[in-house]
Amino acid sequence: MPDTVLPNSWDARAKATSFFGFTDLPTIDARGTVILERGEGSHVIDVDGNRYLDANSGLWNMVAGFDHPALAEAAKRQYDRLPGYHAFFGRMADSAVELSEKLAAISPFDTAKTFYTNSGSEANDTMVKMLWFLHGAEGHPAKRTILTRGNAYHGVTAVSASMTGKPYNSVFGLPLPGFIHLTCPHYWREGREGESEAQFTARLAHELEQVIAREGAHTIAGFFAEPVQGAGGVIPPSEGYFDAILPILRHHGIPVISDEVITGLGRTGETWGCQTYGFTPDAIISSKALTAGYFPMGAVILGPELADRLERATRTIDEFPHGFTASGHPVGCAIAAKAIEVVVEGGLIDRVRHLTPLFEKGLRDLAAHPMIGEWRGKGLMGALEAVMDRDTRAPWPGHLSVSERIANACTDRGLICRPLGQSIVLCPPFVITESEMAWMFDRMREAVDSVHAEVRPLV
Repeated sequence: MPDTVLPNSWDARAKATSFFGFTDLPTIDARGTVILERGEGSHVIDVDGNRYLDANSGLWNMVAGFDHPALAEAAKRQYDRLPGYHAFFGRMADSAVELSEKLAAISPFDTAKTFYTNSGSEANDTMVKMLWFLHGAEGHPAKRTILTRGNAYHGVTAVSASMTGKPYNSVFGLPLPGFIHLTCPHYWREGREGESEAQFTARLAHELEQVIAREGAHTIAGFFAEPVQGAGGVIPPSEGYFDAILPILRHHGIPVISDEVITGLGRTGETWGCQTYGFTPDAIISSKALTAGYFPMGAVILGPELADRLERATRTIDEFPHGFTASGHPVGCAIAAKAIEVVVEGGLIDRVRHLTPLFEKGLRDLAAHPMIGEWRGKGLMGALEAVMDRDTRAPWPGHLSVSERIANACTDRGLICRPLGQSIVLCPPFVITESEMAWMFDRMREAVDSVHAEVRPLV
């Protein structure tokens, strides 16, 4: 025990002992931290008793709320039976087998096999290694290039961060060689003057063909895409996007991976985001809602063709030399199996569909505000993009930190939301009530009004 006495306040203790990630440090300096002690439904309560409606579902993941008794009970039961194990050497928990069966049953595949990780980042990283391993074993060691899109988010490991098309990764010297970011399919921001949405989609398909021709299909290991780009600011693809690009990828034999870390398990109103957009990938990446946020877990769900090819490739060296100590953790698997019951089989996806029109109306009404240039969303994930000029779509000067100001103004009103670039993202828990949603949009409007009055004189 150190001789130094810890500071008295939770905020001071957090600042003295914690190193913050993905946190606006000027906000922490000026406003302090928020230290939470419990949750109730769609709300979290801090150590001072302040209550917040969490319109970010924690980090997209607490879809069943913060106190779901069945999920907590599933964890307690499994801790009493088998509190921990791995999935190496042909030994694994029965709860892992049962979860794999459930995932195969709810997947869009006829048959499926699942490999477990501890996060979505690790699952994307694992999928890349699977592709590199597979192509090498099949006699195509040059097939290593990974295609993703600008503004995509696929994780924070060195590999998954290289897949992530966000400029902040340049501070780490990323992306690594061999990772190509295609144009973000955001028509409102990326479309050219006079270009229709159909023309924009056609241009992105042509870009893909050009990149494949330039790089050579024999060098491309796979294409990864979020059905809706989440941490890019909730960006649904342009109309017809997947219908345009998938035939190109199929023609060249390039595996298609649907990153469903955010969209999977109901967020878009279907079990999987790929189902929302009418396509079947070769594999699915899952995390976040997989356990409804009650346990850290990720999964690579392999469709039949990739599973069979990987099985054959593995037999050339007798094993797939990759895994994590907590892969297929029995408690996580038990929670995930219960989460599937609660979300998919227990009606929460139906609730997403029921709430979506009300959610979209709230976004659409706020988009009439002079500070908001666009609303966008799918299911219960949406964003409002702040602009300085609605006609030119000119963003606010970066030093004004407009989205951070709006998020802080929301926090002051008991609402947690997330700033992303110049957008404010809302992705409430599936258990949010209609009255809570109305309250959420009322507080959001107050915050936008307040910040607009504050920053307008500064430009």
